[in-house]
Amino acid sequence: MGMGGISIWQLVIVVVFIMLPVWVFGRIANKAGYSRLWVLLMFIPLVNIIMIWVFAFANWPNLKPHKIKD
Repeated sequence: MGMGGISIWQLVIVVVFIMLPVWVFGRIANKAGYSRLWVLLMFIPLVNIIMIWVFAFANWPNLKPHKIKD
């Protein structure tokens, strides 16, 4: 392999470092009551910062009090 080549192990490490945060944040979004697809916005610059702000201050659907039926 010459300069600038990429080995399979480097590719595996990059995929792991990308998929680990996607999996973790996907679980957090799911527990909060949002779709896991919201995690894809993490890869868009500036939108990811705005979405962190939205998730921090929004009312999470799973934290709404449930009405008890009589």
